Amino acid sequence: MSFFIEVLLGGLLSGVMYALVAIGFVLIYKASGVFNFAQGAMVFFAALTCVGMVDKFGVSLWLAIPLTILVMIALALAIERVVLRPLVNQPEITLFMATIGLAFFIEGLAQLLWGSQVRKLELPIEDVPNEYLMEHFNILVSQFDMTAAVVCAVLVVALALLFTKTRVGRALRAVADDHQAALAVGIPLQRIWVVVWSVAGLVALVAGLLWGARNGVQFALTFIALKALPVLILGGFTSVPGAIVGGLIIGASEKLAEVYIGPMVGGGIEGWFPYVLALLFLLVRPEGLFGEKIIRRI
Repeated sequence: MSFFIEVLLGGLLSGVMYALVAIGFVLIYKASGVFNFAQGAMVFFAALTCVGMVDKFGVSLWLAIPLTILVMIALALAIERVVLRPLVNQPEITLFMATIGLAFFIEGLAQLLWGSQVRKLELPIEDVPNEYLMEHFNILVSQFDMTAAVVCAVLVVALALLFTKTRVGRALRAVADDHQAALAVGIPLQRIWVVVWSVAGLVALVAGLLWGARNGVQFALTFIALKALPVLILGGFTSVPGAIVGGLIIGASEKLAEVYIGPMVGGGIEGWFPYVLALLFLLVRPEGLFGEKIIRRI
């Protein structure tokens, strides 16, 4: 039983990190109604910029983090001014194609500025078993995973409160419903987009630092975005709470499948099982657990 709890806890802790990446998608989708294909590139760009400042300029990590936040805000301003503003009220497919172009541009810019080699990132968090759980419950859980999950959980709750209990959140929902109507009632569309993309950049930085510390800061970080897709399908593309619940479900099911089903079907199940789960879920509830049901009248 303790082994099952150990696997389940490990999956839930990973799920919190998946939820954080998914929230970046949710924020952009709520503001523009389009899937942000560039979110993975933003994770890579933020992490590489932070570690690049440490390696190239010799600044401390604690100084590099706020400097990177400023860089991500500047990137959000540039995206809004150059890409989003000219595309107001354009079809969603046009915005989606714009995010694809952004993804390749941001990936290339990151490697042009900081190089393409794998960078080592060391956070002041030890990747060792938690002593308390080990001594009292005989459960082996990484201290790094627990700390990362707490950081992600705090950020997720803060974002959920920001976009559900504040004027910015109400404006965001209005913008998501209709750009023209939001402009007509005096909501500054451009400002809302800057705020949303800046917050998405902050989310990308935190996700990039945590995943980069575990796997190294490298181009593969861009594929973290793909891990968020099953999370979004389960939770719903427009729901922050849905991203949290979807992340926990995907994280837990992925680890349990890897341990208990993996030996029967071969290795690598953790790579494709979440997508199978998402596909089955689409057949039952296409809008997700917390997504709004779409009713079309003909």
